[in-house]
Amino acid sequence: MVLGVLGLGSAAEAVYGALLSQPSCDLQGLIPRTGLSEGEVRSALDELADRAFLRPSRETTGALRVISPQVALDLVMRRQEAELARQAQELAASKAAAAEAVAAYGSLTPNTETGGAERLVGLDAIEAKLELLARQVRRECLSVMPGGAQSQASLDASRPLDGEALSRGVSILTLYQDSVRNDQATHAYALWLTEIGGEVRTAPLLPPRMLIFDREVAVVPIDPADTRAGALCTREHGIVASLVTVYQQAWATAVPLGADPAREAGSGLTQAERDLLTLLAHGMTDEAAAKRLGIGLRTVRRQMACLMERLGARSRFEAGLKAAQRGWL
Repeated sequence: MVLGVLGLGSAAEAVYGALLSQPSCDLQGLIPRTGLSEGEVRSALDELADRAFLRPSRETTGALRVISPQVALDLVMRRQEAELARQAQELAASKAAAAEAVAAYGSLTPNTETGGAERLVGLDAIEAKLELLARQVRRECLSVMPGGAQSQASLDASRPLDGEALSRGVSILTLYQDSVRNDQATHAYALWLTEIGGEVRTAPLLPPRMLIFDREVAVVPIDPADTRAGALCTREHGIVASLVTVYQQAWATAVPLGADPAREAGSGLTQAERDLLTLLAHGMTDEAAAKRLGIGLRTVRRQMACLMERLGARSRFEAGLKAAQRGWL
């Protein structure tokens, strides 16, 4: 289905193809040409009109005019770009609101609940709270685990909690960085989780670490750059709602575990390569980019060397210019 990637159904695509080959074809003529029922053809025509593949005819009242693929696809892509821009703005606003609200709780007395919020300091306090929340969760647990490889201690502590929650019918959705595929222990854990009913996706870039239980309570680091600041456990509706929005955006663009992130058509870049170029173009050092992507410094330098060779660039600055000129950024 060629146009399926743009959200067009198979019936709509069949009707569109028939109209391109015979623009004057009416409803009754489309039925035998497409092999669809009258109701399916009518629904397909409505879908095509909604997506601007058909427009009202200026010559015949009540008739529709088929739009050329070039014009129609351009309109669809523009709509998608506008929607992505809107989502990016919402995501940025949600991230900022969540970060500001979380930081405001940094002055709470450690390990004392105040107004539905609790600042957890120390691994024991955090682990004890997570164990309690994991046993209380009823419907869903959303988690982001950035940084690539997870510690063996963290994996060992999570296994019985995840297994018990899934046995109770709780839905578990987990986001890891792409680099987790390179760590045997973490990758094995992720595979185990999917085998017993959990869902795992990976992405080259992730939001800060977070766990959200039943979309009612969240545990996040107060300062992702300073683990000594501890974690915040909150039931504040505004914070939790913002974190859920951030999570949903990240989940929608992540790749299911086991799938290979495809190279993008035209540029031949993987998403990881595109993200690396973007980070370096914004002035990040190799070390900072490696930390953000959850991969080794040598890997970043090797990938960048390959990209510069493909671009025929002799410097990072020149590589950024050429990547932008080719539409890679």
